[in-house]
This record gives sequence, structure tokens and C-alpha cells, in this order.
Amino acid sequence: MRRSFADRVAVGTLAGAVALVLAGCGTQQADPRAGGGASGGPSCPSATPTPGSTPPLTRPTATVDAPRPPGTPSPVPSAANSERDGVRVTGVYSGVVDREGVCRPNGLTAAFSVSGTAAREMTYTIIFDADGYTGVTRIVGPVRPGKTLRGTVAIRRSVGEPVSGPQVSVVSVRSVQTAEAPSENGPCPASGVRVWADRGDAAMGLRVTGLHLENCGTSPYTLDGRPQLQLLDADHKTVEGIRLVPGDEVANLDGSPDVVRPVTLNPGERARATIAWRNTVQTVGAPVNAPYLRVRAKPGAAPVMVTPELDLGTTGKLGVRAWQKE
Repeated sequence: MRRSFADRVAVGTLAGAVALVLAGCGTQQADPRAGGGASGGPSCPSATPTPGSTPPLTRPTATVDAPRPPGTPSPVPSAANSERDGVRVTGVYSGVVDREGVCRPNGLTAAFSVSGTAAREMTYTIIFDADGYTGVTRIVGPVRPGKTLRGTVAIRRSVGEPVSGPQVSVVSVRSVQTAEAPSENGPCPASGVRVWADRGDAAMGLRVTGLHLENCGTSPYTLDGRPQLQLLDADHKTVEGIRLVPGDEVANLDGSPDVVRPVTLNPGERARATIAWRNTVQTVGAPVNAPYLRVRAKPGAAPVMVTPELDLGTTGKLGVRAWQKE
């Protein structure tokens, strides 16, 4: 069973990141073309469904030659502006404009702002959602201290699901220091390696997430052992009292032995380490939730922060398998 959409908050999903450029007057602006966002140019005719209605079972289609009505996206009624952890939905508009500038009426465009309230430059992973629509994860940043980022995000209609209204919600916000943000794509970090987490999987109370490393540098990179991990709570404070144990003590997923051995990666090669945990609640005490995980590939390596959303129950342990070449 896959995790619910809200559980799969992954900073590593950089393909949907919003590209940012610095603007004046203390405000940063998101590129409206990124991630299918709407611009102030072409717009879609109003196609906001009636609350309680069911969208058609056919998906919308469009071509690059489709008409592009002039004007701006049409505002639609919204019960209230959704706000969470410095991220605020500032407007909802009918229709979306894709990367090619094609008008697609079967969706919503939400305008949002992100306030940089932290003392450091941060990168945010945000989940937007609306009833009857497909939730969207956006990675936005860097956001400088004291600055405000503004952008738009396109939310597509879910085929066959009833629509209760055009209210767009901020479901989840996670933030990491930009210097520690994972990088599955883009320029190679100064460390010469990329580190990121996949979306993970869950079944019968067992959660599994892969940690991935790619040598994007010009020299061989050697790993010897397990990644070094630090768990942090929603306030970025260290979670104490959790034992890091060999992965086989939680689950042997593929039957192969969890053996520590040197792994040397030539430029372009990758390695993978798996973390596994159970969310069982067996004893008296509050369940442990640690959304953030600071990863060092080996002793002395530059830290990278990922967000596997660790719900450890009362088990008190996290299984970590040794690095293996992919």
C-alpha cells in the first residue's frame, strides 16, 4: 500500500520545483511558467464546477494551437485564505495555463506567498490540495530572511471525484536550510555528490524509504558503512532516545544480507541505503514523529536534510541498511 499523498512530502522531488528570481522591494517572485503555473497573460474561461458535482470521466485535451483567450485568470469564490507556517494562499482562479501557454479550463490556479521568517535562507516543500482535485507538491526557494516569495501553482481536476468547492488548502509545509537541501537534479553540489530521498512505501505498519547518492563529481567517491543520521522534529529540534539499528533488525526486505563493505563510485554511479521503521504503538508514552532527517553519507561529509516523515510509534528504533551500489 502506498502512502497517502500528504505523507509523501519529499524534498527530493525537484522536478516540480518553482524557479525563483530575485525582485526588488523586499519581495521574491516565482517564475509563473514553472510547474504549470498561470501567468498574467493567457487565461482560461471560467470552468469552476458546482459544489457537489462530479467531473466528467474524460480527461481534458488541448494542443499548442488551442485558442488562448486574452485577459487574466478569473477569480472564483473562496471561503477563506488558507495559511500554514508562513505559506499563504492569496487567491484562487479558474483554469490553468500550461508550460506551452495552452489554456486548460479543467483545473484551478492558486496564487501563494511564502514569508522568510527563519534566520537563514530556506527551501520549502509545500503540499497544496483542494477537494475534487489532485494535490500538488511544490519545492520553492531559496527564500531569504525577511523576504517574501510570491508565485502560482496549478491544481488539476481529479477524474471522477466530486468537487465540494474551489477552496485551495496548504496541507503541509516543510523547510530546510538551502545549504542542506537535497539535489536529485540541477548543478552538482560543491561536495561532488547528490543526496536525496525517494517517496517511500508503506504496508501493514512497515515504512521504507530509500536514501540515494550519486557521484556527480570528477573523482571516485568511496563509502564504507551506513549513512550517519540525525532525526529532527517539526521545529527542527533533535529527537533523542531513538536507536539506529541495522536494517535487518526491523525488516529484511529483499532477503539479501545487510553487510557493511566499501563501495567506490566512479563519476556518474549511484548508491542506495534503505531506512525502515514501524509505526507500532505498544507501550505507554507519546508516539514519536520526526519529519526531518539530516543525512551524512559518511563521517565528515556535508549534511543533507530530507523529509521522510518518520512516524516511529513507540518502537524507539530506526533501521538503517548499509550503502550498496545501485
